[in-house]
This record gives sequence, structure tokens and C-alpha cells, in this order.
Amino acid sequence: QVQLVESGGGLVQPGGSLRLSCAASGIIFSINTMGWYRQPPGKQRELVATISSGGRVDYADSVKGRFTISRDNAKKTVYLQMNSLKPEDTAVYYCNTAQAGLGRSISPRPWGQGTQVTVSS
Repeated sequence: QVQLVESGGGLVQPGGSLRLSCAASGIIFSINTMGWYRQPPGKQRELVATISSGGRVDYADSVKGRFTISRDNAKKTVYLQMNSLKPEDTAVYYCNTAQAGLGRSISPRPWGQGTQVTVSS
């Protein structure tokens, strides 16, 4: 049974930082490209970062230079370090499989509960 469990969200002031984690189980984590998606209030879910099995990273223009995706295959965990946060980064953040080069997954695994990130003063 596939499970994706996101954590690390919270309330942060503009310019602040957060580190999100996503623990995966039930998949062969090391061979999968993983991605971080986010869904702002009232908007569709968007893909913001991907990391391939070989370590290739890609970012949406809106987060490039501020966010860093990484993975630990031994822990089956993918991370998203978010710096210089802006109010427009407010969203529920999810991880899931993806395609290298910032491609959405053709067959995403069941979505986890996500983790809320709120950027506000």
C-alpha cells in the first residue's frame, strides 16, 4: 500500500524559511522521479520542483533560486527547502511521483494529506 506523508509546514513571515519532508512507503522510491506540488487556495494543483532518480533537479520559474529539492533514498524521503518565502507561496504542499524535467506524473500515487504553508505577516 502506497503512502506519502508530508510534514514541516507552518506559518512563517515573508522572507522566512521552512523545510518540508515527505516520507514514502510502498513504492520503490529510488527509481522514481519525485516532485513537490502545491495547491494555493482556490487554484489548481501545480508542480513546483522535481528530482530524478539520478539527481537531476528542475524548478518552476516562480520558485527558482529560492527552493531546493533533495532526496534521501535510504530514508525514502524527499525534502523541499524553501527560503525567501513570499505570500504567494501560501498553499498546501504535496509530494508525489513525477517525470524528470518538471513533468507531472502520468500515474500519480494516492495523494497524502499535504502540509499547509502559510506566509503572512
